[in-house]
Amino acid sequence: MRGHGRNTPQPPSGDVPAPPPLVAVIEDDPSFRRALSRSLTLSGFRSNGYASAEEFLEQGSPDATDCIVLDIHLGGMSGFELQAELAARPSSPPIIFITAFDDPGTRERAHEVGAAAYLQKPFDEHSLVEAITRAAGARRAEGQR
Repeated sequence: MRGHGRNTPQPPSGDVPAPPPLVAVIEDDPSFRRALSRSLTLSGFRSNGYASAEEFLEQGSPDATDCIVLDIHLGGMSGFELQAELAARPSSPPIIFITAFDDPGTRERAHEVGAAAYLQKPFDEHSLVEAITRAAGARRAEGQR
């Protein structure tokens, strides 16, 4: 085997680019969860889908997650209950709340608990991608990962 010569590719110099942001999609509607995950993948994100808040806590990796897209109304633990549990930890990923049941009280509560964004279903893909890009970028810039 030859060493590095003129025709042997050299390892790239400089920094290795960071992987795309990892987004956790927590949504109890399986078809909507799959559609969101597919859309995020096509938009350049990595995504993992979870059917419940409990499943995310058991199988997810909050510290490695750059952003959470979280349905407020889930069976079992609600989106707000999950947010409260994650907020009690030293480092919590930003949360984008989504809901089909929009009302002023829910919207206000989401903003009070520090939501990165609040989107009413159905929402357009551009709004979601923009919110994730801002939230994940801020998390990475803060060095919390």
